[in-house]
Amino acid sequence: MLEELEIRNLGPIRHAIVTPSPGMTAITGETGAGKSMLLNAIRLISGGTANAEAVSAGADGTWAQGVFDVTDNPTACAIAKDAGVTPEDGELFLTRTVPASGRSRAVLGGHSVPRGVLSSLAGELIVIHGQADQLRIASAPRQRDFLDSYAADASLLDSYAAAWKVYRAAQERLDAVTNQQAEARQRADYLRESIERIDRVAPEPGEYEQLRQQRDRVEHAADIARGIGTALTALDPSQVVESTDRSGAGDLMRQAIDSLRSVHGVDVFDELIERLEATCADVDDIVFQLSALIDDEEEDADLDSINSRIHDLDELMRRWGPTLDDVLAWRSKAGFELEDLDASPERVEELTQERDAALAAARTAAGALSQVRREAGDRLASQVTGELASLAMPDARFAVRVTPADGLDAHGADRVEFLFTPFPGAGELPLGKSASGGELSRLMLSMELAAADARSQRAASGTQHDGAAELPTFVFDEVDAGVGGKSAAELGKRLARLATGAQVIVVTHLAQVASWASAQFVVAKTKDADGSVSTGVTQVTGTQRVHEIARMLSGSESAASMKHARELLESSQL
Repeated sequence: MLEELEIRNLGPIRHAIVTPSPGMTAITGETGAGKSMLLNAIRLISGGTANAEAVSAGADGTWAQGVFDVTDNPTACAIAKDAGVTPEDGELFLTRTVPASGRSRAVLGGHSVPRGVLSSLAGELIVIHGQADQLRIASAPRQRDFLDSYAADASLLDSYAAAWKVYRAAQERLDAVTNQQAEARQRADYLRESIERIDRVAPEPGEYEQLRQQRDRVEHAADIARGIGTALTALDPSQVVESTDRSGAGDLMRQAIDSLRSVHGVDVFDELIERLEATCADVDDIVFQLSALIDDEEEDADLDSINSRIHDLDELMRRWGPTLDDVLAWRSKAGFELEDLDASPERVEELTQERDAALAAARTAAGALSQVRREAGDRLASQVTGELASLAMPDARFAVRVTPADGLDAHGADRVEFLFTPFPGAGELPLGKSASGGELSRLMLSMELAAADARSQRAASGTQHDGAAELPTFVFDEVDAGVGGKSAAELGKRLARLATGAQVIVVTHLAQVASWASAQFVVAKTKDADGSVSTGVTQVTGTQRVHEIARMLSGSESAASMKHARELLESSQL
């Protein structure tokens, strides 16, 4: 929902702030006053094309900002977060600056962003139905999306999307096998030869480090034995020579302990004795560990065999490493890739069957989706045509054509086309080619009303809960062109009806339309002290609004027109 629109130096508007109603807001004013500038401001913050000519005379640039409530719009919040902006208190600030010379600047929540970000956000937040904006609905994808939204076929769309994804994956696998070129065959040969080479060596996890440690021990076996022998001779000669009269370090420390203990009558040596005993225990432990190493027979291992094995592993790691674990991981992945590249007849047949089964499932899902679209298209066409009859277009006809497309695509098996016949004998023509700006605006209003009624019916039946806050703000321009009298009142009533479930902003010159609004803003020219003319935007309420409605009715504010204005405001209630 648009909470506030602020404008500076845009055309004749030097400064204006508009705070639309959550329901229906009417923008009124005399012809040429500058009502279109408000729409231009909305287009700017929606990422529209910037035009330096729109900058007010003498100003350095124009500035427009819209504040939107996105509390219940997760899609808009996600787009903003992807751009690095988190809504504050559920609000997003969309800002656009257009200098008198130079490039425009798009800002979201105080952060500069590409203009496309504002466009993406605006697609979720606001929809403008004006002569310059109607061609969007003329595209086939948007018509299909509108019909799907009206039909509430989200579950069928999800089912088809899942089936389509499975089918495309199966088709791609089959294509990869059956359409192998020389490069693919070479890749298969390389994978096959590489796997065979790795399997011949048959490496084991952790084997390379174990072999390197073993080789180090074998290569230094003589030095190790000599070092251990010398150390044991010093610490405990009995571990090296079967019988010896020579005392080792351990024996000498025990003699020292016994000597100190032989001193009676004093305890001055107690601490020293404890330290000697602890050191002696450490020496005994060292002797035990060194003695165990004497029996290590690594020197008997085959050093040539170890080096040969290490060399084989080095070769594997140089090609598919850098580590042995990487080699093993590559081997596993290569096996799966080779299986996919295996173009044997059995493999092709297997993948063909998988593809055919997936295609059949996708066609079944597409058929169910097509049936719902056709039924919804008939309902939508009937409802929109009925609405048009009440909007001064009694002979107009709206049709929805759902026909088979050339095969399946990501959206199903249908070609959806909206057709419009403005008067008998005109023939059915695509939207955008068969209606004027005002007619197209009323047609879009009728379509939005049909969609709103469908949402209300689903909510009432409990089959679906469509959050009204998630709907965009609807802006209608020229919707009252060529309308008057009773049809104008019906037009206003329908805009008000649409506004019960969504925010609606309408630019109008008809009192019968403006009287239905919850809030009304008047765009008017004023003469400044220096004689220059500028445009201001003012909200009118109470008596001021009665005066504005009277002016719109008769161009004057006579007693009769004021009375008529009051009566019109009182009767314009749902």
